Amino acid sequence: MLQNGRLKTGQFCLPVSLEKPPQAYSVLSPEVPLPGMKWVDNHKGVFNVEVVAVSSIHTQDPYLDKFFALVNALDEHMFPVRIGDMRIMENNLENELKSSISALNSSQLEPIVRFLHLLLDKLILLVVRPPVIAGQIVNLGQASFEAMASIINRLHKNLEGNHDQHGRNSLLASYIYYVFRLPNSSPNSPSPGPGGLGGSVHYATMARSAVRPASLNLNRSRSLSNSNPDISGTPTSPDDEVRSIIGSKGLDRSNSWVNTGGPKAAPWGSNPSPSAESTQAMDRSCNRMSSHTETSSFLQTLTGRLPTKKLFHEELALQWVVCSGSVRESALQQAWFFFELMVKSMVHHLYFNDKLDAPRKSRFPERFMDDIAALVSTIASDVVSRFQKDTEMVERLNTSLAFFLNDLLSVMDRGFVFTLVKSCYKQVSSKLYSLPNPSVLVSLRLDFLRIICSHEHYVTLNLPCSLLTPPASPSPSVSSATSQSSGFSTNVQDQKIANMFELSLPFRQQHYLAGLVLTELAVILDPDAEGLFGLHKKVINMVHNLLSSHDSDPRYSDPQIKARVAMLYLPLIGIIMETVPQLYDFTETHNQRGRPMCIAPDDYDSESGSMISQTVAMAIAGTSVPQLTRPGSFLLTSTSGRQHTTFSAESSRSLLICLLWVLKNADETVLQKWFTDLSVLQLNRLLDLLYLCVSCFEYKGKKVFERMNSLTFKKSKDMRAKLEEAILGSIGARQEMVRRSRGQLERSPSGSAFGSQENLRWRKDMTHWRQNTEKLDKSRAEIEHEALIDGNLATEANLIILDTLEIVVQTVSVTESKESILGGVLKVLLHSMACNQSAVYLQHCFATQRALVSKFPELLFEEETEQCADLCLRLLRHCSSSIGTIRSHASASLYLLMRQNFEIGNNFARVKMQVTMSLSSLVGTSQNFNEEFLRRSLKTILTYAEEDLELRETTFPDQVQDLVFNLHMILSDTVKMKEHQEDPEMLIDLMYRIAKGYQTSPDLRLTWLQNMAGKHSERSNHAEAAQCLVHSAALVAEYLSMLEDRKYLPVGCVTFQNISSNVLEESAVSDDVVSPDEEGICSGKYFTESGLVGLLEQAAASFSMAGMYEAVNEVYKILIPIHEANRDAKKLSTIHGKLQEAFSKIVHQSTGWERMFGTYFRVGFYGTKFGDLDEQEFVYKEPAITKLAEISHRLEGFYGERFGEDVVEVIKDSNPVDKCKLDPNKAYIQITYVEPFFDTYEMKDRITYFDKNYNLRRFMYCTPFTLDGRAHGELHEQFKRKTILTTSHAFPYIKTRVNVTQKEEIILTPIEVAIEDMQKKTQELAFATHQDPADPKMLQMVLQGSVGTTVNQGPLEVAQVFLSEIPSDPKLFRHHNKLRLCFKDFTKRCEDALRKNKSLIGPDQKEYQRELERNYHRLKEALQPLINRKIPQLYKAVLPVTCHRDSFSRMSLRKMDL
Repeated sequence: MLQNGRLKTGQFCLPVSLEKPPQAYSVLSPEVPLPGMKWVDNHKGVFNVEVVAVSSIHTQDPYLDKFFALVNALDEHMFPVRIGDMRIMENNLENELKSSISALNSSQLEPIVRFLHLLLDKLILLVVRPPVIAGQIVNLGQASFEAMASIINRLHKNLEGNHDQHGRNSLLASYIYYVFRLPNSSPNSPSPGPGGLGGSVHYATMARSAVRPASLNLNRSRSLSNSNPDISGTPTSPDDEVRSIIGSKGLDRSNSWVNTGGPKAAPWGSNPSPSAESTQAMDRSCNRMSSHTETSSFLQTLTGRLPTKKLFHEELALQWVVCSGSVRESALQQAWFFFELMVKSMVHHLYFNDKLDAPRKSRFPERFMDDIAALVSTIASDVVSRFQKDTEMVERLNTSLAFFLNDLLSVMDRGFVFTLVKSCYKQVSSKLYSLPNPSVLVSLRLDFLRIICSHEHYVTLNLPCSLLTPPASPSPSVSSATSQSSGFSTNVQDQKIANMFELSLPFRQQHYLAGLVLTELAVILDPDAEGLFGLHKKVINMVHNLLSSHDSDPRYSDPQIKARVAMLYLPLIGIIMETVPQLYDFTETHNQRGRPMCIAPDDYDSESGSMISQTVAMAIAGTSVPQLTRPGSFLLTSTSGRQHTTFSAESSRSLLICLLWVLKNADETVLQKWFTDLSVLQLNRLLDLLYLCVSCFEYKGKKVFERMNSLTFKKSKDMRAKLEEAILGSIGARQEMVRRSRGQLERSPSGSAFGSQENLRWRKDMTHWRQNTEKLDKSRAEIEHEALIDGNLATEANLIILDTLEIVVQTVSVTESKESILGGVLKVLLHSMACNQSAVYLQHCFATQRALVSKFPELLFEEETEQCADLCLRLLRHCSSSIGTIRSHASASLYLLMRQNFEIGNNFARVKMQVTMSLSSLVGTSQNFNEEFLRRSLKTILTYAEEDLELRETTFPDQVQDLVFNLHMILSDTVKMKEHQEDPEMLIDLMYRIAKGYQTSPDLRLTWLQNMAGKHSERSNHAEAAQCLVHSAALVAEYLSMLEDRKYLPVGCVTFQNISSNVLEESAVSDDVVSPDEEGICSGKYFTESGLVGLLEQAAASFSMAGMYEAVNEVYKILIPIHEANRDAKKLSTIHGKLQEAFSKIVHQSTGWERMFGTYFRVGFYGTKFGDLDEQEFVYKEPAITKLAEISHRLEGFYGERFGEDVVEVIKDSNPVDKCKLDPNKAYIQITYVEPFFDTYEMKDRITYFDKNYNLRRFMYCTPFTLDGRAHGELHEQFKRKTILTTSHAFPYIKTRVNVTQKEEIILTPIEVAIEDMQKKTQELAFATHQDPADPKMLQMVLQGSVGTTVNQGPLEVAQVFLSEIPSDPKLFRHHNKLRLCFKDFTKRCEDALRKNKSLIGPDQKEYQRELERNYHRLKEALQPLINRKIPQLYKAVLPVTCHRDSFSRMSLRKMDL
């Protein structure tokens, strides 16, 4: 079975012996026939058999066998070596060994995998202990290295399914982890097992499992070469050698690398020489063998192994540096393996030689460090030069290199490792400078940095405890130069503090890695950085994860230590301040205004870096900054016209979290010093950031999470679709990876996301990898948990913001430019009060607010008056909170606010007015407002006032009492409003009443008028909304004319008379009108010229929506002089454009049918159930074309719902109601259609359709009756009652129903009724005849009604009843004559109409025309005698005219009802 040392396997055909062979036969092979034995079939092979080896000893591979045999022979000193039929003599051994090593690559894969660990061990042994053959030391380092590289590469390629997530082959990883150890110093010493190693063979980085998954530790390395004895050369010249020595010394041999100018992130422009170190290393490697080779003369004669050994890591580094061609390529492909091997070897070496406690500088020889430097440098240059071609390979190489350097930080001199990092950075930077699109390379550099920063001692490596005490910097940073003259510090700036907060040279030297991280952040977030937009998320996540890991690290839990850690990130504040215009605007969802910016958008760009134009700074310091609403899109276009790309909400949120973390943990005194040095502009920018943070971290509540949950579900479906697409092959997974690696898809933080997962828990949107869990819909408990975490985060964030505000206030309270800053602080404070906050936060917030007000009372009561109003509103809102503690804090704050205001000027008019106004707007707008709790808070305030001993003697307690009483009144009215929420008319009436109650306080009346306008707009009553706005404008004009006399402004409400006659009620003439100069009156933003303009523009818009274009013109008549005075051509052109639109619409809609203005009804309420409304009569204005049935149904339904359907009854007729006949337990409504009524003289002015529908105060309805009580009778007994109603105000008014103030009745006798009817008919005929364009249908309809034969009670009958005989009563002579003349006119009109009709009809209607004409002639003949009969008495000149007039007026039975 065993032949020449190998198992015989395979197919055999054996002869069969007929007798038992002798014992010793097994030595011979079956082919040899022993004489004297009997065989079947004459010794031919008749028995077929196959042998398969299952052996862990026999490789069954000729190449491996040969290699192992040769190595074994070396160990055992057995020569000659027999391999198969070959005999290898000692003098031939070296060549055979070398060829067998290079032939290893030809062996089959399966045996290689099975014997991999042994094979690698032997190769490493050859490297470490070169054999001595025939007295010569044979260096097999290079051969072994090449063999290793090719075998490993081959394994990697062929066992693709066997890789972990980082592309490392698990077989190789487990070799490094479990098998590899340094061969011992002497062959016989016992192998150091785990016991010897103290139970852990892991190298330093293994202890990092908390920070990164253990699997990672296996695979970070790449491997290099060892010395090649065939190359012997000398350095090119002594100079070169000296230079190389000095060069290597300069790398990192000084006591502290800070003093040697330390590594510093090379700017993109720098251009270091590509790889000087690598060439030097090559020169040197040619000339030496390895660090420990001692040529002991007495050993050279022996064959075997040298007892001294080389160090594997040194040899490996050397071989890797000097290798080239395909070997180098293989090594680069699997660099992780060699890197990890090298690191493990280094750690073992230190451990076994008890060097772990030795100083780091003396642990490794300098030559080895030079090799490492050369190796890192060449690999970095590979990354830089090949990243576009071999994307995948370069990604792996980059990661492996980073992990290698990370590991080196644990075992080598840190300064040296930083030099390596610096050299990598230099190479990347010089390449970046020439790239058109740098994002891929920058992305690689980010990965590199991220891995290095994941070191467990990252914080310590940054030297957090050394304060920056650099020599005075030769070029002081720009900002430190400008801020010396900043608005704040007059003394020369404390350079140290500035350096701590800027990415200054001292900062980057002192805190090297943190400096690199922050520099990356600054470079990528810079809006001018071309093509780096896709990396925002990646770089922000890197910083965010770093901070997360510090936060959850138990080593840094002590606050003082945390403050030190936070110091490493102080420049982050400045970097984020620079990005303010690019951050996602969280405030937009909160309030439509967007966030108030403390800085004009342009100022953001007027500074380069942190330079600030001094003029701007001073202007801002001296004056309080106007509130700027932010452009909607949040993309502030800068002066240069470029647009900032906005970050996503997620990135902005992460960035703000980082900011808050630093602010929370940084040392207060350091922050305070820095704030002192900041200019006003920069401080305002910081306040902007805090304002944004408040919105960003506002607590959203569980409902939002439930909504998000359903959205996530949808998102995960999309992800699944993408996956299927990749699997089914429409897009290869490989291409997907390549695309991803190029940064087109931002990747989620890879396995080296250092923040522990709990820390990422609440950043749901960041942890993409959590979404591949099967269960997509979150459970109730999970949502609860998320809401809880969100709530805690909101509280924490707001408390940090509050602390920062406190520091800012302490800082600026001593400076001269505090006003604008304190205004900004107040803004942030008020904004946080307006958001949803926890009780914990609010208690602190109120305390801060009270302190601020008591420290700087003049701030609120003099400068920031709008803020005062805001504050009152916020405090009142919290006074109605359902949580007791919040109520008590809010009441205390409100009381102290009043007291403060009182102490300044012995009355607190401002606060009084602001509180009243706030209550009004709170009541008008807030839905979930609790009146009961507010009453309790008011009671608390009253108690405070009564028990305040200091102020007991003053008028203060009484004033507080008045105020509280007034507030109670408003509350009651408001509660009524709540009850009548469903009854729009009653609601508007109540609002109207409240507004009337505020006649003396213009600001409040204005507030309520605007509330009414809002309500009307909601219900699409645009005309009424416009009236409210006109009244508001008139009110403002009234007070403005008292304040300042400007020719072009309206004189007061008189100017507005043309728009509406009702406006005069806004005139400020009563005795208790407050002068607008008094403290706190008319201080709102509307009591200004621009406020007035705004109100008028809104009014014009509402009139336009209501179709009242004539009124639009009147409004603009007031606006135009104002814009002319301001020379505002742009506004004027807009106005004239709108006027042109308005007039062209009037032209197109001249008939008026196109715009229906409204229908009017008289509504009377009868019955005690109606309370205030009992026996009240109103005229209701309803939308155009409302039928009587509609309003009747609406009111009946509404009151039926309130009082019960059986209680409400609608009175069907329009006769006067007799209260005595009604059931007292019922509620009666009487509704009558009314029409506008005009006297004859009025008709001269009311020409157009608009005239007849605007400014209406009188309405009329007619009731037919007969003397015997029936409504209708014969012609001669038919009377008619005309009722004329006068309302208290003209329509349209600021409400849709107006009280009837006067009622007048006119009774018409039958003949007067007839006259009215005939006049109406004649008018209809005239209208139809002269209509343009003619309408034949209409004309024929009217004609048919006039001359048709069948018309019942038609003209002929009327004439026969009233004109057939002269009346006996002389009082009726006039009426008789008038009717006669009416008929004359009527026949004339009929004739005109017939003539017109004849010209319009076609041939098919000729017969119809003849019929009409026949009828007409018949009618005319019948009327002729009646028309021509005159009453002789009327033509006598005897009668004085007057008496007829009297009799006439007496006859008409007028009855006045006042």
